[in-house]
Amino acid sequence: MHTPTQTPTYSPTPLAAELRLPTNWLDYTLLGIYFVVVLGIGFAARRSVKTTLDFFLSGRSLPAWVTGLAFISANLAATEILGMAANSAQYGAYTVHWYWIGAIPAMVFLGLVMMPFYYGSKVRSVPEFLLLRFDKWAHLLSSILFACAAILIAGVNLYALAIVVEALLGWPQWVAIVVAGFFVLAYITLGGLSSAIYNEVLQFFVILAALIPITVLSLKKVGGWDGLSDKLTQTHGDDFVTAWGGTGIGDANPLGANWLTIVLGLGFVLSFGYWTTNFAEVQRALSAKNLSAAQRTPLIAAFPKIFIVFLVMIPGLAAAALIPGFGTEESGYQYNDAIPYLMEGLLPNGVLGIAVTGLLAAFMAGMAANVSSFNTVFTTDIWAKYVVTDREDSYYVRFGRLITAIGVLASIGTAFLASSFSNIMSYLQALFSFFNVPMFVVFIIGMFWKRASMKSGFWGLLAGTTAAMVNYFVLYKQDIISIPSDQGANFVSAIAGFVAGGVVMVAVSLFTAPKPTEELQGLVYGTRSPGMAEPPAPGDEAWYRKPALLGWGAIVLAAACYIPFSF
Repeated sequence: MHTPTQTPTYSPTPLAAELRLPTNWLDYTLLGIYFVVVLGIGFAARRSVKTTLDFFLSGRSLPAWVTGLAFISANLAATEILGMAANSAQYGAYTVHWYWIGAIPAMVFLGLVMMPFYYGSKVRSVPEFLLLRFDKWAHLLSSILFACAAILIAGVNLYALAIVVEALLGWPQWVAIVVAGFFVLAYITLGGLSSAIYNEVLQFFVILAALIPITVLSLKKVGGWDGLSDKLTQTHGDDFVTAWGGTGIGDANPLGANWLTIVLGLGFVLSFGYWTTNFAEVQRALSAKNLSAAQRTPLIAAFPKIFIVFLVMIPGLAAAALIPGFGTEESGYQYNDAIPYLMEGLLPNGVLGIAVTGLLAAFMAGMAANVSSFNTVFTTDIWAKYVVTDREDSYYVRFGRLITAIGVLASIGTAFLASSFSNIMSYLQALFSFFNVPMFVVFIIGMFWKRASMKSGFWGLLAGTTAAMVNYFVLYKQDIISIPSDQGANFVSAIAGFVAGGVVMVAVSLFTAPKPTEELQGLVYGTRSPGMAEPPAPGDEAWYRKPALLGWGAIVLAAACYIPFSF
């Protein structure tokens, strides 16, 4: 996500015409090499796919460093790269909140608290956990909601790719959509999740290779950090280069949110809802070779997440400093032009090819994460459970490949749906508030309250989703309540969905029967399953392989990063 950690203003209208990149044969050669390697990984991974566990969860055999890098790469879609740079050009240093409050605590919570339940219960997907904890109705509803969300979000990545490639390289939108869709379809169909994960590891380094030169050269262009902050303070005011300036309750700021809605709406509800229940992320951890590796997956990912904010924030700030009124009609640039503007003006050929490849890799990583999670949920949680049951394992592998193709085609359709929204990143976060937040409240109550009844999961999920949608489409869009921005409305929708889902779950639980205690082992906090009690693997006693130390280290480091931006 693409994540609830992503809510910049990003318009899907075409980029500025003068941003066409001067690419040459060298740039296109680098791009071609990348596509060849991507397909090669797919063919190599195909040899290891023999069962559904291999196809959908890599046989639960991958080391923590691989799943950890894939975890962060799946989130580091180009919608985040372009959108968060745009966010920084418009709002300044407020962008750090989407990382240090809106991601790190939730990633640590997933690793330390929730992964033992997910991995220990041996579920193949996040919705399957609801089948064990509640009943088939909660499971079926969550599976359908997640499958819909995955296709919608994959469509956002495809559409964003199309408008960027059209502007920068001159390719027609439909060509960019078909090319990217074909390569994602090819390597996931061939090698399943293993192919997606190993490509995401490659894509992580390609994305860094694209962002680092842009960041370094743009910072040099504006005279270093001191020159950058001095220019922005003169043109945008002191608050533009601080994280908390102007966020007091009652204060007006462009973000449309105060410190309380940032902490509760973004830092708790949206953030925890996304990172702990989004199967596109959790699937990478479930493919790890043991429980310790599964727990370390989001914790390893948390460390690069802490610093990636600088690679997207500094280019946005630099663009705002270099062009007076950047993002306004008078300047000729939109906020989402920040990265392309710097690519066009600072990067030589060759490096330019790497940057373009990095953007394409980021789009493909985000799309592949959603498509691979979609095919798993649709095949194992919907088709195999409720449509065609008790068939041989090879049948479901074949069906998984078929539904991957259908998912990619459906994503192409939802790409055009995304084009109807004026703010593509607000659209993404609205989807998170509708689908992820209600699921989070069901999980959190189900994991920590034994009395939560079997029926409460379905009704809590339905109530939370409905409340979030009613707040957004009725109360906000119809001007029944006044909220300063789409961004603020998404925060409020998330809080409404969380509260409604929780209240309904408690009410239903008080009037319906709880699940028998013996069926809750390993599913509720305070109980254990045999899988959760496994001894540490050889070498896991080392401090850097202890999840608790990694988790607290990530939180302390993220908190320390706030210090220079708080004054």
